Amino acid sequence: MQDPTKPVYPLRVAAELSRTSVYALRQYVDLGLVIPYRTPTNRYLYSQTDVQRILCIRKHLDEFGLNLAGMSTLFAQVPCWLIKPCSEADASQCDAYTSLNKPCWQVTTKGPACQQENCRTCPVYRLPEQCQDLKGLFRTFFPHNQETEP
Repeated sequence: MQDPTKPVYPLRVAAELSRTSVYALRQYVDLGLVIPYRTPTNRYLYSQTDVQRILCIRKHLDEFGLNLAGMSTLFAQVPCWLIKPCSEADASQCDAYTSLNKPCWQVTTKGPACQQENCRTCPVYRLPEQCQDLKGLFRTFFPHNQETEP
């Protein structure tokens, strides 16, 4: 079985597999919604995981009526500092902690924990592969304390 994160599909094939136009897919890349693998000759390659991400974006655009700015803002709301735990000191040095409209992989200044990381493999960037509702996803990461105080 092939590794689903291995970049193998050129742009046109990824567009066909995700039922997305080449133009739209280029927009997703330009806006930072998708980070394709770049070959040494500057060709973009996409993995099966990337195709799943594109399908998730399409679902939010088509079924939920979001636009591309809304998708970027939705991704920016993900608390990366909790999913990929970092200290309060690290978070305070990272623009993702305060940015309301850029997801962590798009910010200019990153905290020490993420400065050398490849965003394509980061668990925060890879969340949309599951394409589930964010509230349900966050409930799995941060279970609500059901106890009430007397």
